[in-house]
Amino acid sequence: MKTDACQFVQRCDKCQRFTNLLHSPPIELVPMTAPWPFAQWGLDIVGPLPIGRRQLKFLVVAIDYFTKWVEAEPLATITERNIQNFVWKAVICRFGIPRVLVSDNGKQFDNPRFRQFSQELGIHNHYSSPGHPQANGQVEVTNRSLLKLIKTRLEGAKGLWPEELPSILWAYRTTVRIPTGETPFRMTFGSEAVVPVEIGMTTLRTSAYDDQQNEEQLRLNLDLIDEVRETAETRMKRYQEKMARHYNPIVKPRQLSVGDLVLRKVTLATKNPSEGKLGPNWEGPYKVIEIRRPGTYHLEDMDGQRLPHPWNAEYLRKYYP
Repeated sequence: MKTDACQFVQRCDKCQRFTNLLHSPPIELVPMTAPWPFAQWGLDIVGPLPIGRRQLKFLVVAIDYFTKWVEAEPLATITERNIQNFVWKAVICRFGIPRVLVSDNGKQFDNPRFRQFSQELGIHNHYSSPGHPQANGQVEVTNRSLLKLIKTRLEGAKGLWPEELPSILWAYRTTVRIPTGETPFRMTFGSEAVVPVEIGMTTLRTSAYDDQQNEEQLRLNLDLIDEVRETAETRMKRYQEKMARHYNPIVKPRQLSVGDLVLRKVTLATKNPSEGKLGPNWEGPYKVIEIRRPGTYHLEDMDGQRLPHPWNAEYLRKYYP
């Protein structure tokens, strides 16, 4: 009788739709690594920000996964053409054609024009699952850092952020990043930049400057750049392993197979505003039709209509009809 009661409750449709949300991660941490500098870039858009000169209110950001080098440009509108021009000018023309571009599912990145542009250059577009920005975590962390620098630098005059952006980017590029233990500037160019503090407080590099010695040191730095990058890559792997050791113990695996029925977490976009807090926490059911990669699934509704984007297991739970 107890088994029958458990099965009856487990298959209750209303109970499944109104049950509590799942907060424990369903899959172990999967670190994203880049094989060499400027091979993999993360793209994202920050905004809307306070309106600046020329109606600038958005910030498009790109970060290289290996060197942590950041490029950013203020925009008035986030159109397909503007994003394509940014990738061409700030990424490709400066650092070469990347192998992978990682972004979210925004229409600025996921559209036929941008896909064709990438395909013609042999670039692979990787898109994070809806509502799961952790898949592009590198650029999300960068966005937080840039916003913090903007707020700290401007205080009350927030509309001046486009004018301060070059200084903010310089500060980010010349600050040591924890995963690599190096500054993005050194990881990119092989030597450290001369910063204002070296002018105000005399350092050996500025006070004992000699053309011949400077050229020899620059050549030596360029010879050692591969060793610096290899050491930074080793540090980055240790950092990722440390993060995984803290993250993986709280994982409660939820494995789904092709053909399983699932419920999807109700999001702000699909929530009925008239129901307020009394609405269901889960919607569906949907059917798993393809496993994109571990923890990411393609779904279709009960009418056989395929959903446009894959969904992370964090937003799914098994449905018992």
